[in-house]
Amino acid sequence: MRIRYKKWARPELEASKFYEDEPENWKGKWKSHFEDEDKPFMLELGCGKGQFISKLAVENQDINYLAIDLVDAMLGLAKRNIEQEYENEKLEPKNVMLTRFDIERINLILGKKDEVERIYINFCNPWPKGKHRKKRLTHTRQLEKYKEFLKPHSEIYFKTDDDGLFESSLTYFEESGFEIVKKTYDLHEEPIFEKNIETEHEKMFSEQGIKIKALIAKLK
Repeated sequence: MRIRYKKWARPELEASKFYEDEPENWKGKWKSHFEDEDKPFMLELGCGKGQFISKLAVENQDINYLAIDLVDAMLGLAKRNIEQEYENEKLEPKNVMLTRFDIERINLILGKKDEVERIYINFCNPWPKGKHRKKRLTHTRQLEKYKEFLKPHSEIYFKTDDDGLFESSLTYFEESGFEIVKKTYDLHEEPIFEKNIETEHEKMFSEQGIKIKALIAKLK
């Protein structure tokens, strides 16, 4: 999603207690970035405006979350959405962090000692052209990178509106040693998550009559 430059985003992020501007310094140490480092640690890759992570984190105070995106304007909006959700619940955002980084190079900021237990990937760029498909966040090349910091038997939760990306992703996961434990071609008719937090894209696509595809893949 393209978004207009927001001059306030960078200053607000730099002033935020739950934004990290130098993620490379925390590889292997992310758990210590949180007030309670003994909580399970999970990621959202491509958090966008933060509607998903803001609700997920505020509803699961027993889990620490790191949300990653590459665009300051997106992260600025995510910061504001997180602040609003926590304010509504009269809570402090102590179990969530934001950072700016290129997910294609994610192994520069996350390693084995980080012990990630779950990754959320929601409506990522489908990169439909053949020469660009290696950029997909579910491509085999990326999944192999995630395996370097995922705990054994950890999970990836994936949602998309794109049929081609979904079908290809089923193959990518199997090629990389993940087991597809649940999948659906119509998430709203066949729920596979304990609770589905609807994203901005999800609502938009659903209103257009596009079925939401989803899966849960488990690392063997």
